[in-house]
Amino acid sequence: MLKPTANSGERLYITVARRLEQAIEAGIYPVGSRLPAERDLSERLGVSRPVIREALIVLEIRGSIMVRPNGGTVVASRDQRSGAALAMQADAGPFEVTEARRLLEGEVAALAATLVEDDQFEELEETVRLMDNPALDAQARERADRAFHMALARITGNDVLVSMVESLWDMRYNSALCVYFFQQAREHGIEPPVDQHRLIIDTLRARDPEAARAAMREHLTKVTESLLIATEEDARERERLRVTERGSDFARRARTGT
Repeated sequence: MLKPTANSGERLYITVARRLEQAIEAGIYPVGSRLPAERDLSERLGVSRPVIREALIVLEIRGSIMVRPNGGTVVASRDQRSGAALAMQADAGPFEVTEARRLLEGEVAALAATLVEDDQFEELEETVRLMDNPALDAQARERADRAFHMALARITGNDVLVSMVESLWDMRYNSALCVYFFQQAREHGIEPPVDQHRLIIDTLRARDPEAARAAMREHLTKVTESLLIATEEDARERERLRVTERGSDFARRARTGT
């Protein structure tokens, strides 16, 4: 199969999903057969594993494939397919959104560290207390997570930055693919990490912009890695990812700063 080239206005994971569905229709992957492993598909198509993961989830939602726990991904028969439209072109994927947040919010944190006033810490601390409150449900703690990042953006006093941070959070909630990934994360017990948010506050108290930038970027890098772990079907692979995964383009760029 050729490396995919995204059509104008079409996201890469949709292009990959189309290529895989075409291969299924052509009999390259017959009904009942297992698809190659994500790592193999990534190498064959020349795209990152997160893009493959997103494409496979689209095909799973469509009913073209079935994921069997510890049994791989198999091609579904025609009568098992839902026929749902393969059209999520407007949806940003979770890895794109999180990478954009890492780049933007790292700079927001650095700027905030030079501008923060003592009376602005209470709002940040309150959001962290909510995130750390086991009596609240996961969605309430997630709202507190958003409130933390929005409060941090407001410290900059720059309405454009505030709007950009808010827009990226809205993408997370409005994209069906993002919603799916973060729901999977919640089901696997992955929640907003309180210690990482407290570290960001500590860097603000120190008025250290470099440390604030690094703390925010590290936090959002771990979000990317958590999404890979949460959507991994194979339990052994999930555990390996939990310990060692740095192999995706998004995670690698997050780790190297490139």
